[in-house]
Amino acid sequence: MNVSQRFECDICSGKYKLSHRDFDFYSLCPKHRAMFKVKQSLEKEDFSGFSPAPFVGRFGYPRINVGILSTPDTGMDRNTYDNPRLWSSLNYQLDAVAELRSSLVNSSFKATVTDARKSEKFLDIGKEIGMASRPVDVEVQLHDKPRFRMNFGEYTAPTGPNAKLKKAEITSNPRIEDKVEKIVDDVDLKANKGIVYLYNQGFDENFLSRLLSIGNVGLKKDRKLVPTRWSITAVDDALGKDLIKKIHDNSLLDYRLHFGGFMGNYYCLLFFPEVWSYELFEMEARQQKEIHAMTDDEGYSGRKEYAFNTAGGYYTVRLAILEKLNELKRQAGCLALRFITDEYKLPLGVWVTREAARKTLHEKAMTFSSRELMLSYAQGLILKKFGMNIGQIYRRSKLLNEIKEQKKLSEF
Repeated sequence: MNVSQRFECDICSGKYKLSHRDFDFYSLCPKHRAMFKVKQSLEKEDFSGFSPAPFVGRFGYPRINVGILSTPDTGMDRNTYDNPRLWSSLNYQLDAVAELRSSLVNSSFKATVTDARKSEKFLDIGKEIGMASRPVDVEVQLHDKPRFRMNFGEYTAPTGPNAKLKKAEITSNPRIEDKVEKIVDDVDLKANKGIVYLYNQGFDENFLSRLLSIGNVGLKKDRKLVPTRWSITAVDDALGKDLIKKIHDNSLLDYRLHFGGFMGNYYCLLFFPEVWSYELFEMEARQQKEIHAMTDDEGYSGRKEYAFNTAGGYYTVRLAILEKLNELKRQAGCLALRFITDEYKLPLGVWVTREAARKTLHEKAMTFSSRELMLSYAQGLILKKFGMNIGQIYRRSKLLNEIKEQKKLSEF
């Protein structure tokens, strides 16, 4: 008989359901396994390798930790270490990303946010790494051996061991695109305009958040270090606001529904033939009488205040939706429903929600002749998939209530 029990890892506090045959529990814990794999190669104070990105912390603001994420050259493709779009396209699963990121040592030093305007060696190295289109060869010397613990968060991709930086050198010429160098050198261009320009030139939001966080863009007097978790949302928000302006003049989309997901995060995205509006509900996918959901929304003119309830995920999903509408040359109202399942057992950052929404929008759309038919279909779909009755979400929805109450010109 295969009897299952729930176990908790006393190092990472992860909870997992295992059978009696899974005798080596720690080999099954993603956090623990990732740390074990990299520990032997990093039990020293100095190493040669490469850095795919800088990392800017937020604790102690305005005097914060700035890190150079680096790892010994393991023989793996360097471009996989800090590339959410690639992870998504290759369908990386949670454990694979955790293991990949575990080898990135966060070699940190202290800096004040306004130090970004100065020329200081460690910051200059971080700025070059942040500008580079490929990981940069580095030599790193640490004050002590790295402390082997992984750092997981809701906003940023995980990082591996922490250590205080003693010395660092770039040992190869960073590859910096001319368009990037142009924006970095332009100290009379606002950060948002530079970010939007580079996005329209094909640079993704992950690269742009690195540029912003390390103080590489913006007016000279305003350049500063921006904590990585803040820069991610700032970039998503800036790109989203620019796309909202672009879709405002588009004709209306029809009734359509997309369903899909990634890494245990599922989305049901319902589009209505309305002017731009957006509402997000986030909830755990559990059978329950009352659904506990967090929600934020905006109307035609966008949002002025931060989305405190759904936080960074609000802006990532909005960006994915706006990219789709811009591609279709349409505008619409969108009700976005996120269902978080037990598959998503470790937080890997808000990039997961962005890529999950994009994957959902790549799924074939179902079109409907009326709002009632689409809502009814979605309700049945979610009941079948997750055993949840979302009728109560419909009743709470500001977007749906406004659609019902809004008079159309065709009615006069």
